[in-house]
Amino acid sequence: MDEPIQLPIDGVLDLHTFQPREIKDLVPDYLAECLQRGILRVRIIHGKGIGNLRRTVHSILAKHPDVASFALASEPFGGWGATIVHLHPASPRAT
Repeated sequence: MDEPIQLPIDGVLDLHTFQPREIKDLVPDYLAECLQRGILRVRIIHGKGIGNLRRTVHSILAKHPDVASFALASEPFGGWGATIVHLHPASPRAT
């Protein structure tokens, strides 16, 4: 049985080491942990590639109730290979 991977909760989630099937649970769980720690700006690194992972991440974010907004990162923060997410500060799930 696979043991859970311990991730540092620092506001940066690099998806390069995960399988695509893990993303749909991983992203919401990571955002929830960020909220619990008061981290309201998160950078998700999905890579540039052909855009499948980016589209999956954006689909998850668009439906997530704690996400205030998200956009591709500026060049110094990964450009179109990363997404910056802003979380609602007063989310009921954070309590």
